[in-house]
Amino acid sequence: MSRLRYFLRRLALSIPVLYFGATLTFIIFRFGPIDPAAAIVGETATEASQAEYLRVRAQLGLDQPLVDHYQQYMLDFFTFDLGQSWVLAQGTDVTDLLVIYGPRTMWIALWAVLIPIFIGIPIGVYAGLHANTITDYLISMFGIIWRAMPNFWLAIIMLAVLSQPDLLFGFDWNSFLVETSVTGTPDLSNLTSPTGFTAATKQVLPAAIVLGSASMGSELRIARTAILETINANYVETAKANGVSRRSLVWKHILRNAFIPLVPTITNEAFLLIGGSVIVEVVFGIQGIGWLFFQASTNGDLPLVTALVFVFIVVVVVMNIIQDLLYLLIDPRVGYEGR
Repeated sequence: MSRLRYFLRRLALSIPVLYFGATLTFIIFRFGPIDPAAAIVGETATEASQAEYLRVRAQLGLDQPLVDHYQQYMLDFFTFDLGQSWVLAQGTDVTDLLVIYGPRTMWIALWAVLIPIFIGIPIGVYAGLHANTITDYLISMFGIIWRAMPNFWLAIIMLAVLSQPDLLFGFDWNSFLVETSVTGTPDLSNLTSPTGFTAATKQVLPAAIVLGSASMGSELRIARTAILETINANYVETAKANGVSRRSLVWKHILRNAFIPLVPTITNEAFLLIGGSVIVEVVFGIQGIGWLFFQASTNGDLPLVTALVFVFIVVVVVMNIIQDLLYLLIDPRVGYEGR
């Protein structure tokens, strides 16, 4: 099987995943414990509210036969017609809400991914190249402790510490570099200027550290283990015997092969970002997709909730496709196994 055919096959397998995910969201919407129309109208038992209830049911398609509703529901989702919010922003298209709230979550996610990659992986590589030293033991202990800290606990602790300069020996996070607060939504309208970029980055940095904390610990430990396994490989010993310099040995032989098991770890951060962004954005008061999902859930805006769930499923599927593509670029053996 060629590498192109392998990738196309993996791409085709994502279609039933999307179909199953959309079907699951339909089941939750149609047969869940909460009546979407009742949640939107409220519990007042007047004649006017009953008429409004029937009108909302008709607009949501709940009065249609099950098969017809399912077909229309799936058609709308796969044409990315995600419908409208019925409680939080009545009459506003979900796609418009994604345009408003999405960039804030993407800005947090960007730093939540970059911080573990540029801190966790290099530290893990260094520990693997200096195995069984005091530095290695300290780094390994740090990785275990950092990985074990729950996101919600770390978020509350960081929020408390950064809000009180006395706990940081007088260091005031709010006035550091530029004037911002620990909580609040970043202003992404002026990222092209140094001041605007610094302010937007500083605003989400505590949330990004919390969101990427679990990934940092995992990437550190996996990078160390991958380096140790690669160093002991036969081809590395052969390269040493042939007089290959240590610099060339590390960069050309060890690192490239050690990065292969790191690919799923990095791409799987998308799963952590989706679930973790809800907690982190609520704690730090950042109005992103996670915050929007939390508000929609607590206010019974089920049309918005189901649309966001489908968006989360699409994000996960896309990350899996990117993971397969990275495998093809890093590991030349992929696609040729079993020939």
